[in-house]
Amino acid sequence: MYLAVRGGYIEAPLFAFLAFSETPISKHVAVREIARPDPAVCKALGTYGVATVHEAQGRSGLLASYLRPIYAGKSIAGPAVTVSAPPGDNWMIHVAVELCKPGDILVVAPTSPCEDGYFGDLLATSLQAHGVQALIIDAGVRDVATLKQMDFPVWSKAIYAQGTIKASLGSVNVPVICAAQLINPGDVIVADDDGVCVVRSGEAAKVAEGGAKRVAAEEDKRKRLAAGELGMDIYKFREKLAALGLEYK
Repeated sequence: MYLAVRGGYIEAPLFAFLAFSETPISKHVAVREIARPDPAVCKALGTYGVATVHEAQGRSGLLASYLRPIYAGKSIAGPAVTVSAPPGDNWMIHVAVELCKPGDILVVAPTSPCEDGYFGDLLATSLQAHGVQALIIDAGVRDVATLKQMDFPVWSKAIYAQGTIKASLGSVNVPVICAAQLINPGDVIVADDDGVCVVRSGEAAKVAEGGAKRVAAEEDKRKRLAAGELGMDIYKFREKLAALGLEYK
């Protein structure tokens, strides 16, 4: 008996295949416990901000540029609680609230493109009561004026008053694709006015170290630029530009 796998076949006893085939596989799960990174590492990443974190991990991890804050001035970082939701249905967000812990960031990804208003002030009130920092959603939100008054930050694809239903199952704390990035439960989300970036949980400490080095280097350059020194000289661009054929007339 052979089972097909990517790249070839593996041999397996018939009884094992039959046992596997008779085991029901649930498409919908809500995982109660996830591994969360060190809060101190999350705090550091939030202090460095999206641009620095993005650069510190090799210019990777940025969510799509259409994901924008509903109001400016917030900078956050924390572990992701992920929601895979059907289009136009926010039922699983209610499920996720119970599974969140203080400091978490809720990340919602519809299974098909959608801009409906999944989230408003009532759900924000519930999340705030459980210590959740913010929402990242690859869809729409509404009640924006109230969310601003509540000081509950949201990064969303759209602001749209279209409501949603509660009729179909999804999943909580599973890997999702949100705004073109794979996000696993417990990955660190960093968000500010520049957008949103994801840092793999296992790499968070290393990225934070890289971020600290970048911040120190940038502070030195900032002082030199403020003193009138040119970037052309700081970065030693003159020789490179000349080698490429730039001529001054």
